[in-house]
Amino acid sequence: MLIIRLTLESFRFAWNALRSNLLRTVLSLLGVTIGIFAIIAVFTIVDSLERSVKDSLNFLGSDNINVEKWPYGFGGGPYPWWKYMNRPQPTYADYQFLLENGDSFEAITISARRGGVTAKQKNNSTSSDLMGVAFDHKDVYEIPLEKGRYFTRLEADAARNVAIIGARIAKDLFPYEDPVGKTIAMRGLKYYVIGTIKEEGEGFLGTPSNDDNIYVPYKTFLKLYYSGARDGIGSSITAKGKSSDIGLVELEYELRGLMRQRRGLKPKQEDDFALNRPEALVNFISSTFDVLSVAGWVIGSFSILVGGFGIANIMFVSVKERTNIIGIQKSLGAKNYFILFQFLFEAIFLSVIGGGTGIFLVYLISFVSLGTLDLQLTVGNIILGLGVSAVIGMASGIIPAATASRLDPVIAIRTQ
Repeated sequence: MLIIRLTLESFRFAWNALRSNLLRTVLSLLGVTIGIFAIIAVFTIVDSLERSVKDSLNFLGSDNINVEKWPYGFGGGPYPWWKYMNRPQPTYADYQFLLENGDSFEAITISARRGGVTAKQKNNSTSSDLMGVAFDHKDVYEIPLEKGRYFTRLEADAARNVAIIGARIAKDLFPYEDPVGKTIAMRGLKYYVIGTIKEEGEGFLGTPSNDDNIYVPYKTFLKLYYSGARDGIGSSITAKGKSSDIGLVELEYELRGLMRQRRGLKPKQEDDFALNRPEALVNFISSTFDVLSVAGWVIGSFSILVGGFGIANIMFVSVKERTNIIGIQKSLGAKNYFILFQFLFEAIFLSVIGGGTGIFLVYLISFVSLGTLDLQLTVGNIILGLGVSAVIGMASGIIPAATASRLDPVIAIRTQ
């Protein structure tokens, strides 16, 4: 109880000292305020950018492995495109083989995409991204329906002309009526609209959005485009891993083995397909933002360093001004650690107040509109800012506080 009482008393002395020298206190905390503001502002912007980028990449799915012709080529030096030029595209027969023989995935789908497809309805027309997908596509990727239904397995296997349209497509073609049950036309063929997708809004990086998509069964897509052609209209087979398969190791081994078997590759032959992991792109982006975070530390460290020296200087001045009071306190029985805590807490208070002010300024900036970028000050960054402030205050005040605690009471009382 004595320690708690002395600690509270030290806090009270520190608070009164800061309040009695308000102008000096404000000038002292400016350096810490600017430093913490710089660090937390950079971290907040970086975290918000990273979150927005990752949200924009949600269309890639999670815990998935894609079987494709081209491997991802980011962050690995020169891209040897000539090695992959003559590889065959994944086909519907490949998809069926994996579906029938694989058991390490929860679901598997095949999809193909063609952009810039004109969809018409009476006098209205709009450009869309046409997606041909298998029946199990909804189990691999989220397709949140607002109205209507998903197409049935019979419709998928029979290549029926049915379509699920995105929110923007629905607004452009059916501005005043419900699209479900109506027909649209693409490339001279009519398609029966069986559902609409909930609006997602514009992605931060302009990444593909369901708002612009029209989904049709994969075999229906093949009636319009040959998905195995070498003009870039290739297919992608996507397998969703099981939650028990940590790192999707079993799924990757199985897909590689089955595809090599399907393609008739000999043991010494290289794969003529790529197994791409969407999270590899996310990890690459995260490593890029880590560099920006380091830059934030460097930028803010200079201001914090200046603020720390400012606090230390003020604490030495404070010790000098209160030497007589320290002598009186010691003569009345105050212990060395009580004097130490008194000045140390004062330095920490000063620094934490400065850091809190910097964090508050970042909070105000988070209300500024930056288009699709949503700035959010996280609890983690708040704790980080206050923690750094407390450490700076402790480091800046420990020497002045130790100096005050070691003063001889007789000499201190005589000091004018």
